[in-house]
Amino acid sequence: MKIHFFIKYDTEFGQDLRLNILADNESVSTSYGMNTADGKTWQCDIELDKHPVFINYFYSLDNSGRELRHEWQTISHRLEFNATSAKEYTVYNRWTDIPCDSYLYSSAFTDCVNRRHHEDIPATKYKKVLRLIVRAPQLRKGERLYVTGKSNSLGCWHADRALKMYEHNYNEWIADIDAETFKEKETELKFIAVNDKGAVLWETGYNREIQIPDINDGEVCVYEMDQAFFEICNTKLAGTLVPIFSLRSKDSFGVGDFGDLKLMIDWVAETEQKVLQVLPINDTTSTHTWTDSYPYSCISIFALHPQYADLRQLPKVKDKKKATEMETLRKELNALSRIDYERVNNAKTEYLRIIFNQEGEKILKSSDFKNFLKDNEHWLVPYAQYCHLRDTFGNTDFSSWKGHERWHEQDRGILLNPKSKEFDDVSFYYYVQFVLDSQMRSAHEYAMARGVILKGDIPIGVNRNGCDVWHEPQYFNLNSQAGAPPDDFSINGQNWGFPTYNWQRMIEDGCKWWIRRFQNMSKYFDAYRIDHVLGFFRIWAIPTTCVHGLLGQFAPSLAMTREEIEGYGLHFQEHLFTTPFIARWVVNRVFGPHADEVTEKYLSHEHDDIFSLKPEYDTERKIEAAFKGKDSADDIWIRDGLYALAADVLFVRDNNDRNKFHPRITAQLNFMYEALMDSDKEKFNRLYNDYYYRRNNNFWYSEAMKKLPVLVQATRMLVCAEDLGMVPDCVAWVMNELRILSLELQQMPKDPCVRFGELWKNPYRSVCTLSTHDMPTLRQWWDEDYDRTQDYYHSQLYRSGGAPHPLPGWLAKEIIVNQLKCPSMLCILSLQDWFAIDEKLRLADADAERINIPANPRHYWRYRMHVNIEELIANKEYNDNIKNLIKIR
Repeated sequence: MKIHFFIKYDTEFGQDLRLNILADNESVSTSYGMNTADGKTWQCDIELDKHPVFINYFYSLDNSGRELRHEWQTISHRLEFNATSAKEYTVYNRWTDIPCDSYLYSSAFTDCVNRRHHEDIPATKYKKVLRLIVRAPQLRKGERLYVTGKSNSLGCWHADRALKMYEHNYNEWIADIDAETFKEKETELKFIAVNDKGAVLWETGYNREIQIPDINDGEVCVYEMDQAFFEICNTKLAGTLVPIFSLRSKDSFGVGDFGDLKLMIDWVAETEQKVLQVLPINDTTSTHTWTDSYPYSCISIFALHPQYADLRQLPKVKDKKKATEMETLRKELNALSRIDYERVNNAKTEYLRIIFNQEGEKILKSSDFKNFLKDNEHWLVPYAQYCHLRDTFGNTDFSSWKGHERWHEQDRGILLNPKSKEFDDVSFYYYVQFVLDSQMRSAHEYAMARGVILKGDIPIGVNRNGCDVWHEPQYFNLNSQAGAPPDDFSINGQNWGFPTYNWQRMIEDGCKWWIRRFQNMSKYFDAYRIDHVLGFFRIWAIPTTCVHGLLGQFAPSLAMTREEIEGYGLHFQEHLFTTPFIARWVVNRVFGPHADEVTEKYLSHEHDDIFSLKPEYDTERKIEAAFKGKDSADDIWIRDGLYALAADVLFVRDNNDRNKFHPRITAQLNFMYEALMDSDKEKFNRLYNDYYYRRNNNFWYSEAMKKLPVLVQATRMLVCAEDLGMVPDCVAWVMNELRILSLELQQMPKDPCVRFGELWKNPYRSVCTLSTHDMPTLRQWWDEDYDRTQDYYHSQLYRSGGAPHPLPGWLAKEIIVNQLKCPSMLCILSLQDWFAIDEKLRLADADAERINIPANPRHYWRYRMHVNIEELIANKEYNDNIKNLIKIR
């Protein structure tokens, strides 16, 4: 079979187009060079020995063998071979860049909101075939595409005689026409959308005109046409954010699980919402204590947390006494107002081991389990061994695991051999992940069937002592810690303790680690939030000697030389500017009545009234160790004061080049800055603003574009990003180019000139919300700062008089209505903020609804719903209230 491909693309001298045929696994199986006579129209002829059902392919632009760019690959071109008598295909394609409405091709829309079933185009026996291919992403659930026109074969403009088209690819429709029915060399046509009730919607614009080419017997001529556009408004969806661990049902085991997730999907669907967003669900089990409750510190980017296993879906415990004990414990834990993390996880692990001992032998021999093990072997085998070693050694400091300081690939074989002791040691962990995967997949399928988008969360970091670092250490830098510079959440910055990524190594192998991570997520979700998307541009890298984040620096970034610094007119005194500035007046101000004590015990006199920290206290980690276990108010005062002294520098040295420097973040709050002359302050401020807001923009843009394009196209999930904080201009450039949804919070506007964001300015490609899991709930925020609330009451709600406190339900409803009416594609509110509208339903104590306090690195994540989901579903009055609000959207 011969195929002739044609495509128009303007090239420059030295550039070539290539045709790339895809294999079943979406990798390029064959690549063909194309020919051109004028640098504009490119042609390629290929011949297939076999007769496949279809082929997928895309075009790329090369220069001397180096790929410059390629088409949008989320939806590639598809050529069907259904014409039984065809011996030759001639295809006229159009180059496809990522479209503005690429979100409509995401599984969130194609598999959930606008769910339709693909159809095979019927086989044809025409001697000559004219095939039309067109994309119509706006079509909604229950609608299909037809084509009509002035010829008889197209129904002579009668909608009821129009030619049916078939959706053979996501949002791409196809129809075969008998070319012999065309009596003229050109014809006119239009596409129409018809819903399941027979209503017809015509595409906008003038009639389309196409030239009918000369088609030989046995030839199929394929025309790929411009997208069909209809007068259909942009879809706006409402949803709820709630961590799975916070869910509560009548029969759950003291923590939300994947069974409860199905119930929550029912409530979301009942209230006519379309999105259910959760926090990360990966395993965080490191110490087996409550400190593992932090869901953003995963030990594996693939493994799911055992706490989410729905024990109700497992076989019953055969030991009646043990079954009774477990049921009594379940009721006790489920009655608690908050999660008892340690007791819940210990109990669930015990239950899973009981069931594994009962049923494991049968499960491990099943074809479902064997397929799961085969599909997930790459990560599952190291993870299982890691868990076994963690529990055997009683810690996650794998540097102390004698003989197992890192993963040994040669161990894989014996760990997969069912006859080996090593397999017996780890098979329980295989089993638990099999159960979790099955249950979460089931919840995902249930959500799709109900038209609900499950939205997951991809943390920016991983646990420093986790399996990912143990298994593939080449991808991590263990000599620094990831965090965030100071922001509204924390004046000292945030130190997450995660290792930073070795991006150079990741980019060298095509970001395979990240691609596997995203593709694994797509098994469970149709949308995801990229946590701290700024980390793909640059991460805040903090020395391991630090507790806080003030002495960090952006990595990568363009550090400054001495000459560049002095180019601003600031005389660069290296030792003075990079060493903590500790003058006597500073000590007096910081420590007050403790000044003499601090001077004597913790400081060394240098000269005049200048001091330095003694060697045993000259880093934040040393200070932290010195004050471990000292919790009195005076001790905390002195400790925090010493932290402040250690960070009191004007510049920090670059991690990679000691002869380059970065201005210390928020240095204007330092004593060193205060000691500068006013003229030097002005010079430093100019340098500081150039460095943080202009110098690195293009550099960071190029860094992000090395990573994000391949990642966002690795799956068809809808991509959303958390782009809050110290956001450089280049972030918006990249997110717009890649069609990533931004996060919009009215209380945290991205415009520095306003106090509250203007909702009508929200971009359509965005997620709006009132609070995140890291923030106070709406009710808490309302009572935090009365002056700010009063300003909001007047300027945003246009009300006079004093703002009422606490926030009444009717006013919470008004605030939510404003969010729902804004242009954002998604309006996702926390469950607590939805509760705020009903004073009978919500908790009396607003503070009990807080999920996380970022300023506290040891926060206990234990919030749970105070009502059962079953009760929530049965609350018709409340649910009708939410439905009516959503209709406004």
